Amino acid sequence: MKYKLPKLPYAYNALEPYIDARTMEIHYTRHHQAYTNKLNEALEKHPETAERPIEELLANLDAVPEDIRASVRNYGGGYWNHSFFWAVMGPADANATAGPSGVMNDAIDKTFGNFPSFKEEFTKTASGLFGSGWTWLVLDENGKLAITSTLNQDSPLTKHQKPLLCLDVWEHAYYLKYQNRRQEYIENWWNVVDWAAVGKNWAPGN
Repeated sequence: MKYKLPKLPYAYNALEPYIDARTMEIHYTRHHQAYTNKLNEALEKHPETAERPIEELLANLDAVPEDIRASVRNYGGGYWNHSFFWAVMGPADANATAGPSGVMNDAIDKTFGNFPSFKEEFTKTASGLFGSGWTWLVLDENGKLAITSTLNQDSPLTKHQKPLLCLDVWEHAYYLKYQNRRQEYIENWWNVVDWAAVGKNWAPGN
């Protein structure tokens, strides 16, 4: 299996004005492509490992040959995290401002009190992450909603958690437009969350 850069589900400028087209282009064609290339390069050493889906590799890193384990963790995590990130965003519309619906909204209310409280906690977690990494909404090992962060390109899959939503808080995700204003980037990002896609991640069997 040779991993390919997944097709971006929208144009580079589709998330304007919240995420600028130039940042999207560089983030996708250079950063995500680099993780893809490095992952494939590492897996060439162990063709039998390359036949396994990346989700399986990340969820069972101890079973990955030791000489490429760190590369799969870093580059495989970068490949999968970015692929997931693109898919939970979309052009700003009523879907983003309305937030989640149905059973997922009920679960957020039950866990966090209400949707504004969830947004506040998620934003606080992302803003407070030291260095580079990601902030996630996941179903934890017990099937409960939780907000968590991972450093660098680590994935919740490694902790046997089910990702529902994520935010990239590496500086390359926002620096061209926001410079050091991470908080502003995070607050604007809520306008491009695709809650229909997040809801599909929630659905049983996905």
